[in-house]
Order: sequence, then C-alpha cells, then structure tokens
Amino acid sequence: MKKAFTLFELLVSISIIGILVAVASTSYSGAQKKARDSRRMEDLNSIQKALELYYSTNPTSPFTYPSVSGGQAVGMTPVYIQSWPRDPKTGIPYVYNFNVPAAGNYCVGVSLDYPVGNCPNPTTCVGIGASAASYYCVKSQQ
Repeated sequence: MKKAFTLFELLVSISIIGILVAVASTSYSGAQKKARDSRRMEDLNSIQKALELYYSTNPTSPFTYPSVSGGQAVGMTPVYIQSWPRDPKTGIPYVYNFNVPAAGNYCVGVSLDYPVGNCPNPTTCVGIGASAASYYCVKSQQ
C-alpha cells in the first residue's frame, strides 16, 4: 500500500506557503521604505550641519551661507561635507535652495515614502507644490 499526499493536501500546503510569501514580501517592502526615509532624513541633517559649519567658519561681512549652482551648495565638498548626498532610491542629489524664503536663508527638502514630514511650505523649500506631510525639510538656523 502506497502512502502519498492527496491533491487537496498539496493545494492547502501550497496556498499556505503562498500566503506566507505575500505577507513577508509586503513587510520587507515597508521596511525598505522606512529605511530609505531614515537615510533621507539623516542625509538632510548632515547637510544642515555642514551648512551651519560653513556659516560659522566663513567670516564674510555679513555672514552668509554658500551660493547655489546646479542645486548644490558651492564650496562645500570635501571640506564641510565629504560629498553631496543623493537620494537612496533615485540617486539624484538633494536640491539646495538659497535665499528661500527670505534673504540669507536656505532650505533643503526631500520627498518621503511615508507621509511623516515636517516641511511647512514645500513649494518654496523644494520647488514642488505638494502636501507638506510628504516632505522633510531642514532650514537655516541663523
């Protein structure tokens, strides 16, 4: 007498495995998005620290932040920041806006995968009209 699995038992087993794979891949995708958002926020905090260091160590009259060229701060690399950070998903460098919203101020913003942003006015900060909740911004502290 041969012992074997029935067709029904095989279908149930395959269905359970399929459900487990679907749940695991969804969780993994969410973890990737959260990791990218954490990286983006940390990159922007590093940019902010470098810009504030630039401001405090360049005694021009009056004190100023670096000018902008191609969306990046001029004269920042490699002295104040090793290299200008890039978005972890797209690889595009973060955009630096100088004199926004008032003279002598800067703003750097990035779109997040999860809407937990802090950017009160993304239109002036990142140049894109969108929901403030989906952006994270750093601004001048002086």
